[in-house]
Amino acid sequence: MSVSELQTIEHDVLVVGAGGAGIRAAIEAASKGLSTGLLSKSLLGKAHTVMAEGGIAAALGNVDSRDNWKIHFRDTMRGGKFLNQWRMAQLHAQQAPERVRELEEWGAVFDRTDDGLISQRNFGGHRYPRLAHVGDRTGLEIIRTLQDFCVHQGIDTYMECIALDLLLDGDGKVAGLLGYWRETGRFVLFRAKAVVLATGGGGKAWRVTSNSWEYTGDGLGMAYRAGAEMIDMEFTQFHPTILYLAGAARFLISEVTRGAGAVLRDRTGAAFMESVHSEAELAPRDIVSRGVFRKMVETGDTHVYLDFSRVPNPANRFPKLARITGVFGIDLETDLVPVRPAVHYFVGGIRVDLEGRTSLPGLRATGECAAT
Repeated sequence: MSVSELQTIEHDVLVVGAGGAGIRAAIEAASKGLSTGLLSKSLLGKAHTVMAEGGIAAALGNVDSRDNWKIHFRDTMRGGKFLNQWRMAQLHAQQAPERVRELEEWGAVFDRTDDGLISQRNFGGHRYPRLAHVGDRTGLEIIRTLQDFCVHQGIDTYMECIALDLLLDGDGKVAGLLGYWRETGRFVLFRAKAVVLATGGGGKAWRVTSNSWEYTGDGLGMAYRAGAEMIDMEFTQFHPTILYLAGAARFLISEVTRGAGAVLRDRTGAAFMESVHSEAELAPRDIVSRGVFRKMVETGDTHVYLDFSRVPNPANRFPKLARITGVFGIDLETDLVPVRPAVHYFVGGIRVDLEGRTSLPGLRATGECAAT
């Protein structure tokens, strides 16, 4: 088949990936009057963003007025062992409240305090209650809100289309990409003045991961093959508590359960995180993950347990978790929940500047595939 026979679609901006970062990038591009296309490997709304169950970290100060962006910034740097790109961390801490309020303006229904403010709760590595949340399905609310807003912005969405490789013009500038439709296997050529990669990570390279089948590092591979600079690729985040039951999906059990009082125990029923770190169950994820893993090595077990006996009405507070564990005969109020660490998030990725520009002209990256 010649290039002239390929189905060809043209846009000013093509966003590859339809999770939270990708949809938000497409909304921004469309707001500037640019013809914008949004490419999804799967279906719109089915993205790893839904795994952000616990909430969005933003120093709103609604629950504890002492909180502010500087303390959020400090917590972020400490949690990253000061290996963070500090300017990115600063911008994140400063701009997070505005993004939360934006989601609310666009229709997100957050849980509220008694005063009617957006509620916030504790999370690992944060000094004050900071997570704006929607029960135990915050990520789903984020995607729902962005998706509903997106479809009214005149953004063309291409679902179940898999991107294969970036295309460069004669000057080495990114000019589009080649993909194919999953349903038919037919190739499609996208031409664009700019491409934004928002393809997520590659957690499916690991056997035990919270990621779904889509997360195979496609965007990282495309950028690397095209010559983009990569950075910190050895940094991957392990989430310490993934449901570990035979026959069950590797369902993520959020830190908010531990913030509410759930305790990690070994097979003898002994709590062990207090001997690992002063913040025990609410230490940063890497510390809790290592604590769990070392306990597994010590005991020879494939997992440890999460005990909800100290959490008031756990089924009401975490209905999604209660529903899933209930299928396997586990009652959160009386039974221990088997958990273990799993790969959750890629920290490194495509090198970008503060505007998301990569080392390749015409290519930007955002979200998990970008090293921010």
